[in-house]
Formats: sequence, structure tokens, C-alpha cells
Amino acid sequence: MTGEPILTISGLNVDYGTGTSGVHALRDIDLTLHRGEVLGLAGESGSGKSTLAYAVTRLLSPPGVITGGDVRYHRPGAEPVDILSLTPDELRAFRWQELSIVFQGAMNSLNPVHTVHSQLTDVLRAHRPGMRKAERTARAEELLNLVGISADRLAAYPHQLSGGMRQRVMIAMALALEPEIVIMDEPTTALDVVMQRQILRKLVELRERLSFSVVFITHDISLLIEFSDRIAIMYGGRIVEQAGAAEIYADPRHPYSDGLLHSFPALHGPRRELTGIPGSPPHLSAMPAGCAFHPRCGKAFEPCSQRVPVLAAPDAGQGREVACWLHH
Repeated sequence: MTGEPILTISGLNVDYGTGTSGVHALRDIDLTLHRGEVLGLAGESGSGKSTLAYAVTRLLSPPGVITGGDVRYHRPGAEPVDILSLTPDELRAFRWQELSIVFQGAMNSLNPVHTVHSQLTDVLRAHRPGMRKAERTARAEELLNLVGISADRLAAYPHQLSGGMRQRVMIAMALALEPEIVIMDEPTTALDVVMQRQILRKLVELRERLSFSVVFITHDISLLIEFSDRIAIMYGGRIVEQAGAAEIYADPRHPYSDGLLHSFPALHGPRRELTGIPGSPPHLSAMPAGCAFHPRCGKAFEPCSQRVPVLAAPDAGQGREVACWLHH
């Protein structure tokens, strides 16, 4: 991706707890999101994907704490904004207007005793105090139409909507203030395959129309291959590989990336054997020495159990990085 960066994450570290009982959830995360890009973030449960999303938006719940690193938002023609240094008032103004998030389990995040109208206009009332009631209603109708829902559903309560419609209402809410960045944390996990595809097609259409940047988090790498520009693979709180989606699909360099690709059936092309990944992800309080993946890796050799591989480019000028001793 050659576009200018809109979000840069440098050396980000997150712990849960402090002292001897604390565990390292994220370690030295370096990641760049470019303007207009869809960046996929893939990995098994417990790899640190959601923690990264909540750290970037400063929504970490105790005992989560950011122990190091830098997160900067780049406005065109202005100095970068240090998100980790924003005051509570500045952060309140920043969220939803510049950066919004669709939470994991968002389908059930709507308030059951408030109508769709009330919940869509609440964000407008908070961030656009000068808008009149009729203008807020018109904007809410526009947002529903944007995600393919009839405006007459504004009067509905969440239980009167299907799961896919509730999911699209949450996406509409995230887009209410036309943010530059939208982080989506497993937004299609609870939906069936047909509805997943409808949501993804709508997301691609909205991204092309509104030109916002997306961080899409999921454990299903096959989804990311279809519509992401670039993919970063996480394991054990670290990024182990990042490259263009087509490159990851055609030639995964890290054994974990290859295992993820062969854990899901291909929707197109020749039939292939599903091999999966043996074992389970490590517990954060008992991380193995060296490369965290080596106990499950069929290609592990001597340095893998002793030294942590650095995320670096195996081939000069290709724009991909991998943290694996097979390539360094």
C-alpha cells in the first residue's frame, strides 16, 4: 500500500495486571493503517486482536493497562494526534468523529428498551448539539438507507429486528459522524454465512462510497482474503506476519499463517485438504521461550525454542514482513 498513513502504532505494549501477577497481552506491536485501506487482523482467540483494538481506542477495561508505545492519528495537513495523550474531553470528541468501533458481539449491543431512532440520534445529539430534532431524524433515516434498511424501521426496538439488521444498525451508528477510521471487531461472528457475505458486500460498498479506512478483526482469514487490501497475522500477542492479502493467500511465509489458511475450506478453486493446527494457543501467563508458536510448529528447529524472531522483511522491496527463523 503506497497511500499516506492515517494511523500508526509503534512499539505498543499492553499488560493485564501489574507486578508478578501481570501478564503481557501485547508485545512490541508495530502497525500502519493507510488512508482508504482495509487492513485485516487475523488470529485465533486469545492472540491479542481485541486487546489491540481496545488499546488503540483507549477502551481497555481494568486491569488492562498500556505500558509502552505510541499510537498516532494523522490528519491531512496537520500535526499527528497522540491518541494515548488525549485528555478525557479530547478523547470524547475524538471517538466516533475521527475513529469509531463496531464491538465484538455488536449484534447484542443495542439497548433493548430504546428504539433504533433513539439510539442513532443519541450520538448526533452528543456530538452535534447544534442539530435540530428534524435534522437528527433525517440523518438517522439516511444512515439506515445507507446500510440497506428501510427508514420505517426507526421506530422498531432491537428485538423486532433480525440479527443481520441489528448488525447493520451498529455499522450505521459507527458511520453516523463520518469518521476517517472504523475498527470492526469480529462483526460477523454470530451471523450465518449468507448474512456474513451480505454484510461484507455492504461494507465494501460503503468503504468505496465514503472512503474511510477499516481495521477488520476476525479469526476467519478466508473472509479477509476476499476483501482486505493487507492482512496482519497475530499470535501470542505479537504480529508474526503482514503482507498484501493476495500475497498471504498465494505464499504464506509463517507456518502459523499457512495453518490458518488450511483450517478453512476454500470457496473457489480446487478442493484441498484441511490440515488445521495441532495443539492450542499458549496461555499468556505461561508463554513458551523463544517463538511462541514453536510447540505447535512442524517446521521448528534449534533457534525457535531459544530466541524470539524479529518481525522483518525477508525479501528487500516486497513490502511484507514475517517473524520466523525460517526466513532470517
